[in-house]
Amino acid sequence: MRNKLAIAAGVVALFAASAPAWAHHAFAAEFDAKKPIHLEGVVTKVELINPHSWIHVKVTNADGTETEWMCEAGSPNVLLRRGFNRNTFPVGSKVIVDGYQSKDGSFRMNGRDITTPSGQKFFLGSQGTGAPYDATSKDK
Repeated sequence: MRNKLAIAAGVVALFAASAPAWAHHAFAAEFDAKKPIHLEGVVTKVELINPHSWIHVKVTNADGTETEWMCEAGSPNVLLRRGFNRNTFPVGSKVIVDGYQSKDGSFRMNGRDITTPSGQKFFLGSQGTGAPYDATSKDK
């Protein structure tokens, strides 16, 4: 009886531990590969949180108005392994972000690359999510 109870508890624990993976989404669920976005703006906030990090960028539009964009990036662990940390782009830093527009048309994007004005580029995406492959990325 104890063996059956231990096995049942183990199975339940396994399913509970995998629940966050069920909630994870593929690129195509939220973003449109046919709508590339190129932003030039200023960092307003960096959130290194799981499962995806977010970089908030204020962009000045052609008419002088400003738009705040949320740029989805890989997990904090992935970014840290690529040399990106909370201080890489402090608030107020000018950046260039390339990626893909959200399907709902909101000011959210899946970031592929973020570049400093000096030209240093960081790959923001997570491999294997279904996002378009960027042949120019040095993180192949």
